[in-house]
Amino acid sequence: MSAPVVSLDFAAQRLRPTLAGSALLVLGVIALVGTGFEYYSLNTQRAGLELKLAASLRQSRPDPANEAHTARANAAAADIATELGTPRTALLQDLELAARDSQGRVAVLAIEPDHEKHRVRVSGESRDMTAVLAYLTRLQSGVTLQFPMLDSHEVVADDKERPVRFTLTADWRSTP
Repeated sequence: MSAPVVSLDFAAQRLRPTLAGSALLVLGVIALVGTGFEYYSLNTQRAGLELKLAASLRQSRPDPANEAHTARANAAAADIATELGTPRTALLQDLELAARDSQGRVAVLAIEPDHEKHRVRVSGESRDMTAVLAYLTRLQSGVTLQFPMLDSHEVVADDKERPVRFTLTADWRSTP
């Protein structure tokens, strides 16, 4: 038996491109360009979404400066609420009634509330010490103030009428 003859042709004739092959090549190039354009479009869209995500994370992340500002605003609001909690109307009414009962011999110069201690400091001036003591006695019988006490008094020597300047403190009641 004999083996089939093997024919090796190293210089074969090239095939001419056919219409179907050329059309297939053009379709492949078009698909390649379309895929490249789609990749570029999706990559640009992804980068835009990453920028939006980073911006939203920056906004949602607490800013220490903003937290400090919020803390200061909350402290100021608490101070205002405390200030508004002072029974000013009743307190001023008691001070005014006591001054009216002194028949103009006592003038209130300053009222300084201390909200933390529920105390009020009243500075005033009178023509004589007996009027100051009568004013203090009248405040002791008032509704809003508790334990009014004379802290200091002095005769103003520079003035020709020699008035008495005094300072008294008292606790105030939250609900008179």
